[in-house]
Amino acid sequence: MRHKHNNDISLLLCLSLLTILPLLAKCDEHQKPYIVYLGGHSGDKTPAQILETHHSYLTSVKETEEEAKASLIYSYKHSINGFAASLTAQQASQLNELDEVVSVIESRPMKYKPHTTRSWEFAGLNEAATYNPQVSNRFDTEKSFMAEDLLHKAGYGKDVIVGILDSGIWPEARSFSDEGLEPIPKTWKGICQTGQDFNSSHCNKKIIGARYYLKGFERHFGPLNDTSDYRSARDKDGHGTHVASIAAGRQVQNASAFGGFARGTASGGAPLARLAVYKVCWPTPGQEKTMGNTCGQEDMLAAMDDAIADGVHVISISIGSDDLLSHMEDGISIGAFHALERNVVVACSAGNSGPTPATLSNAAPWIMTVGASSVDRAFLGRLVLGNGKMITGQTVTPYTLPERLPLIYAADAALPWVPKNETDQCLPNSLSPEKVKGKIVLCIRGTTFRVLKGMEVKRAGGAGFILGNSAEFGDAVYLEPHVLPTTALGYNDTNEVINYIKSTKDNATASLAEPETVFGNGPAPFMAGFTSRGPNVIHPSILKPDITAPGLNILAAWSEASPPSKVSEDNRVVSYNFDSGTSMSCPHVAGLAALIKAIHPTWSSAAIRSAIMTTASVKNKKGEAITDQSGDKATPFEFGSGHFRPSRAADPGLVYDASYGDYLLYLCSYGLRNADKRFECPDVLPPTYDLNYPSVSVPKLNGSATVRRTVTNVGGAGKAAYFFGGKPPSGLTVEARPSVLYFSRVGEKKSFELRITVRNRTAAEGNFRGGYGFGWYAWRDDYHVVRSPIAVSLG
Repeated sequence: MRHKHNNDISLLLCLSLLTILPLLAKCDEHQKPYIVYLGGHSGDKTPAQILETHHSYLTSVKETEEEAKASLIYSYKHSINGFAASLTAQQASQLNELDEVVSVIESRPMKYKPHTTRSWEFAGLNEAATYNPQVSNRFDTEKSFMAEDLLHKAGYGKDVIVGILDSGIWPEARSFSDEGLEPIPKTWKGICQTGQDFNSSHCNKKIIGARYYLKGFERHFGPLNDTSDYRSARDKDGHGTHVASIAAGRQVQNASAFGGFARGTASGGAPLARLAVYKVCWPTPGQEKTMGNTCGQEDMLAAMDDAIADGVHVISISIGSDDLLSHMEDGISIGAFHALERNVVVACSAGNSGPTPATLSNAAPWIMTVGASSVDRAFLGRLVLGNGKMITGQTVTPYTLPERLPLIYAADAALPWVPKNETDQCLPNSLSPEKVKGKIVLCIRGTTFRVLKGMEVKRAGGAGFILGNSAEFGDAVYLEPHVLPTTALGYNDTNEVINYIKSTKDNATASLAEPETVFGNGPAPFMAGFTSRGPNVIHPSILKPDITAPGLNILAAWSEASPPSKVSEDNRVVSYNFDSGTSMSCPHVAGLAALIKAIHPTWSSAAIRSAIMTTASVKNKKGEAITDQSGDKATPFEFGSGHFRPSRAADPGLVYDASYGDYLLYLCSYGLRNADKRFECPDVLPPTYDLNYPSVSVPKLNGSATVRRTVTNVGGAGKAAYFFGGKPPSGLTVEARPSVLYFSRVGEKKSFELRITVRNRTAAEGNFRGGYGFGWYAWRDDYHVVRSPIAVSLG
């Protein structure tokens, strides 16, 4: 084993540290799980030899060989080379000094968590099922045929294997039936791991593999409480079942949420694709499920290592961290990097920390990062005020209050102990029964979970519940099965109700009408307020997110061991449920990636991402610009390239392809020269914004910059000519050299340069938002529009 430092100065520093570390060790002998990352495998060792090597590293810092073996949590033996082990801070530091070690990552509990059928029809994939020959709109008719053609060409995703890293699966759900499916693909190498209430019969020709990963969780929290979750791949949360059915659930007729809402045919994006389940998320001890699960990165890295070796084609990960993590600190990024080498597509959720900027996770360029937007279906819950004014909110609670009842603002009914700034929050035990009994209560979103607010109103004797948005949430409302008659209101409507209550001097009344389902509700899509935003702090030259997809109020399969609200006091059981988050948008894109993989099995993961991004739309269903939750024009830091369009993505015309070596070169320019020991960084490095990516981000532009890109012709016609066009950010110009690309055959590559120049700095600074200006460019032939967003900040 070689040490990283070999010159005299480094030696002196090491000697100094050696005198200090024993003192530190005496203060901190506490062992924590760490991941020791060694890069990739050379391919010349057996799994037993790899394990022996990993043990040798631990033996070098442990007192005995027995202690070394007992400390090992995982040995990553397939694509990822490394191990997870219980180490002291001193031992981790000693290993990090070794030349062979790329990085040592402390695995902290709660660092990662989940980012938690109309959606596919809204996206244009299942429109063929409802195609009306009387429709005269040519665009809609064409789109219906294109959607039908996509599913047919893809064989509905059959023989493509989608890996799901999440909270497990409810195998009895109708979405996972294997009726009529062909035999399991011969390329599959995985297993069906048995465990608590999960045996080999729970795998079938749909769920072809299942594993669970507990070692990291139990090193942090101790043995799993078997009443809180199953010690198996069975899902007791609902989240994993939900995302799996969005990506690849079968077509299920007569599916609906609690109360019969959204009744119809539920379907995943690739309904005949196979599922491989990797359970990595577990309930946090001592917390309600509404708080979300915790997902250990040592467990996730083991799952990704297995998934790659098992033969999955696509991995969907609706998990992320609120921390901004560099590549060498991020287990998901490391695992996805090794998936890239094996040409596995990895889609990840962008996070739910919006609308604050610079909050997105899973920002590496080899990950498809997905934001969340709305669909055009609404469940109207009309509130009628005592003055006759009708305000339309949304609800999926099948209870009504047709007669007028007294209406009260929670802030006027809070007990004296409640902090003044939280009196409107309906916190547990915060409302006065004397003031609330028999009334409809207006509570404001914020401090506690939304379902718990309704439960507090019920505890205090309230008859109904209005959930009002504060300014930060705008008009985006969530659909949840509350325990009382309920409607949820946007910010402006909430203010109108508050003003009405104040104007009546304690005589306000209201009623709640029967819910109504409507389609074509607009504007749609709009960006969800919770979706995490750019700019990309970790990789500033990579515009993120990449894409947006439906993630607001999505109906999908659910675990029957988890109530629809996830609150322990809720005894209701459902087979399908609504949920919201980038957790829901991510499997939409993973399902589309599976369809494209079925049609184009030789395409790289970069080509598939390019196809999805460059065919996206930045317009809503009315042909207007996509807006945010407040109705303002959204930017690429919210939607990336736009809202995904499945019917277009299989035929993008041109793709921006990139190889594993291209990403290694990018990492060299980024400052990581040891990502793969087989690759030697050149002396002269290109700028990081020259990675062949389907979008452009140039941070701190001074004067001008030249961005280089290469496109590959994948259109049906061999000969083609593509013409350049676009709209530069305000105060800038964008020129392409050449401005016309001629192709003579499919597979031919053409390179071009984008010259981005500051022409009017004053105009740029006056129009940039949050320090960035946005534009776009596109290559067009007679049929295709290959569009890419641009983001620029000034130096």
